[in-house]
Order: sequence, then structure tokens, then C-alpha cells
Amino acid sequence: MDNFDIARFTYLALLGAVVAGYFFAQNRKNLGKMAQQAMIWALIFVGMIASYGLWTDIQRDLAPRQSVLSTGQVEVPRMFDGHFYLTARLNGEPVEFVVDTGATDVVLTKADARRVGIDPEALTYTGTAMTANGVVRTARATIERITLGEIEDRNLEVWINEGAMDRSLLGMAYLRRFSHIEIADDMLILTR
Repeated sequence: MDNFDIARFTYLALLGAVVAGYFFAQNRKNLGKMAQQAMIWALIFVGMIASYGLWTDIQRDLAPRQSVLSTGQVEVPRMFDGHFYLTARLNGEPVEFVVDTGATDVVLTKADARRVGIDPEALTYTGTAMTANGVVRTARATIERITLGEIEDRNLEVWINEGAMDRSLLGMAYLRRFSHIEIADDMLILTR
């Protein structure tokens, strides 16, 4: 603690003493009720301090986010539904993917394809894919640039799904560009 912190603490302590003295003087006839209210406010104050101190831990548990480390690693936390969600930039636009190590290809929804500069209506849907909803038609396209933090790749072949999809899938066509894929402690770790 430096002199500035000591002065600030002293000021706050004196201010608190004045406020407490005022409430004590005003409620001296109802000391029991005043003690009860003081205890409630003290618990609220302690609860807020604890929440503030634990906020980073709470935030990580409630809304975990991917981390791109300078060592060429990407850490993606497992979400509550058991899946790993990763956001990459395709041609500069952010696209949220479900990481699917069981999928061969990268599959985009029509909405994501439009956002990254591909017109789904102009594509020829000659491929087919077996999904949980049955067989759907697919069209091939190429993404010029995909970035994940500092990691950048070029010319990624993707497939656009003609059917309805909630989210785009990040399959092995992209994941195999990493030298190491590991799942440990509810974390997917991709290493270049």
C-alpha cells in the first residue's frame, strides 16, 4: 500500500463511520431492527465483493471462449451441450462452427456462405451428404482465406449445404492442417 491508498482507505473509513453514526443516532430506539438491517447490508456488500472477485471464473464457466495462443495453439472449451464451438474468419467475416471431427469436410450454411461472399443460389448442387435429417444436396466452393487468430490458411475447399442447418460444421478438411489435435480437461487443443 502506498500513501495514496492509505489516504483513500482512511477517507472511506471516516465516511463509513459518519454514515454508520448517523444511522445509529437516528435508530437508537430500534437497535434490534437496525442491527438486522446492518447485517443484511453487510451480507449484500460481502456478496458483491465476492461476485466481483470471482467474476472471471464465473464468466469462464457461464460463457467460455476460445483462446488463440501465440505458440500456434488454439484452445476451445467444451460448451454445456458437449460440443466445441469455434469462430474463424472466412474471407474476413466471422463464422461460428461446430467442430466435428467425424465430418470429412467443412460445410457452410447458406447464410454463412452468403456472408463470406458466396452466392448459394448461383451454385450447382451436384454433391450429396448424409445428415441426421437425411440426404441433402451440396455444392463445392473455395474460401480464399481462413484465419484463426494469427493462424492463416488459403484456398480451403468447403461445401454449401442446400438443406437447413443450425450452424456450419468444421470438419477434418480444415482440422487436418493442424499437426496435433487433443481433447483434455473439457478443452479442445489444436496445435500447428
